[in-house]
Amino acid sequence: MVIAMGLEGSANKIGVGIMKDGDILANVRETYITPPGEGFLPKETAQHHRSKILGLIKQALKVANIEPEEIDVICYTKGPGMAPPLLTVAIVARTIAQIWNKPILGVNHCIGHIEMGRYITKADNPTVLYVSGGNTQIIAYSNQRYRIFGETIDIAVGNCLDRFARAIKISNDPSPGYNIEQMAKKGKKYMKLPYVVKGMDVSFSGLLSFIEKEAVPDKFKPKNQKRVSESEEKYSDEDLCFSLQETIFAMLVETTERAMAHCNSNEVLIVGGVGCNERLQEMMRIMCEERGGKLFATDESFCIDNGLMIAQAGLEMFRSGTKMNWDHATITQRYRTDEVLVTWRKD
Repeated sequence: MVIAMGLEGSANKIGVGIMKDGDILANVRETYITPPGEGFLPKETAQHHRSKILGLIKQALKVANIEPEEIDVICYTKGPGMAPPLLTVAIVARTIAQIWNKPILGVNHCIGHIEMGRYITKADNPTVLYVSGGNTQIIAYSNQRYRIFGETIDIAVGNCLDRFARAIKISNDPSPGYNIEQMAKKGKKYMKLPYVVKGMDVSFSGLLSFIEKEAVPDKFKPKNQKRVSESEEKYSDEDLCFSLQETIFAMLVETTERAMAHCNSNEVLIVGGVGCNERLQEMMRIMCEERGGKLFATDESFCIDNGLMIAQAGLEMFRSGTKMNWDHATITQRYRTDEVLVTWRKD
């Protein structure tokens, strides 16, 4: 039996998870929440993580009812992510691994999401849509790599949602994306927005600028100048949230379906924080059913950043014989999904 502890802190979530050969022992997490209209900055986020991580490690051990001696490997998020929060977690992981005399493994954040999703849903070999605050990728497995078939060419879908939430000053508690989702349910009128799909890639920055000018026109134009959209109609914030979701999710469904066709796949797995969105899941499910396929998704316990996903991916790596030298126990802020050799899966 192998027990892995995973530490995650690549963005505003700090989490510790413990996995024992397919059994979840602990999954504890804290979120750094800023006031409405504000994002989270690297320095302050790292300070939050430093104040919480030791308490979370103690809590995870208590919930799991194990002692440090029983742990076989310490796993941490190597990247991608924000450098100061990543460094905070890496330093703690290195420290406890040396104190407890345990091997250490750096885990790719995206692959953590994928392996957690595969574990929870039991999806066999799905086309993966990875959507979060910092990443947007369409992925499929082939020849011991997770291959990226399409991705954002500018900002991530979660970042687009977060920035629009800041523009209209809605709460960041529990998350901007969740609050946009609730407002979108009350939207009645659809506003046509730029739809930017370039082959298999997507773009959100122009769309975001367009809708921000509609939401807060005084910020972007001199007085008495017409709205940039040249629309005489008035849209509520709920209408704009609804329009934003419908447009960006349609872009993601289109590119995911194209990847499914290319890979001859009949499964889709949605992972990442934005993957909790019920409207995205509904649109993707409709597409899958029309193709005779099936959608796999998880709830916020597992799709939002957590330490358990790092423990699960690290457990798979450890059991397949992956080792890491101490010299390599660092962080890589831009750590590509397809850089990782997937030693635990067979073709």
